[in-house]
Amino acid sequence: MPIRITSPDDDRVADYFRLTDVALRKKLETERGLYIAESEKVIRRALARGDRPRSFLMGQRWLDDLADIVADAEAADVPVYVGEADVIESMTGFHLHRGALASMNRPALASPEELLRDARRVVVLEDIVDHTNVGAIFRSAAALGVDAVLVTPRCADPLYRRSVRVSMGTVFQVPWTRIDPWPGSVTRLQEAGWTVAAMALAGDSVTLDELAAREPERLALVMGTEGDGLGTRTVAACDVTVRIPMAGGVDSLNVAAASAVAMYTLRM
Repeated sequence: MPIRITSPDDDRVADYFRLTDVALRKKLETERGLYIAESEKVIRRALARGDRPRSFLMGQRWLDDLADIVADAEAADVPVYVGEADVIESMTGFHLHRGALASMNRPALASPEELLRDARRVVVLEDIVDHTNVGAIFRSAAALGVDAVLVTPRCADPLYRRSVRVSMGTVFQVPWTRIDPWPGSVTRLQEAGWTVAAMALAGDSVTLDELAAREPERLALVMGTEGDGLGTRTVAACDVTVRIPMAGGVDSLNVAAASAVAMYTLRM
């Protein structure tokens, strides 16, 4: 039976406390090996990938909408907590528009070599710190047929709650892992047969259409952090620098928008 929660300080639902405190959530999610999935669609995608739930937290009406998930959870002895909207909002720090949360065990990450074995188009995210941008890039990657995403050590966590929500759960659909060290691993990609392209403004850069015309068999597209873009060492290590031709006096796009344009142009 679902367990009713009447206090926002109930330790049984400590996984869900103060979800708006980014620094605290990142620390707790790393230490506990968990992430938070929000909304029915995201939860279903996480479960479909095979990730294991620790618990569920939802409003009363969602017991019917998620009846199959609730039944599976009870069969597996995974607690399902139910609370009134004001209790959940006080607990989490935000209004739960999408009705349900799940605390999920983080899966082990594959090695880059394992992830890229059969891949042809991948995106590398270098030090992108905005969780919204990370989520948006994953959503574009899923929609535009990217085989995998590689995330550098200082990049924001794709499994942080906001990243997952903005991606509409596609962080569970597109294979990803961390690549370390960086940019030292550019050579590692090149030795494995990858053409590594840096998205950057440079005097010797080629346009996306020019790079697409070369039809590289295996292409890794490296996207840089908001504001500063790619590091100089990264650009120097890559095989080619590529740009989006601009008009109207605009020199660049937001990294999420730029990645979508690039992924579409360079798709196979």
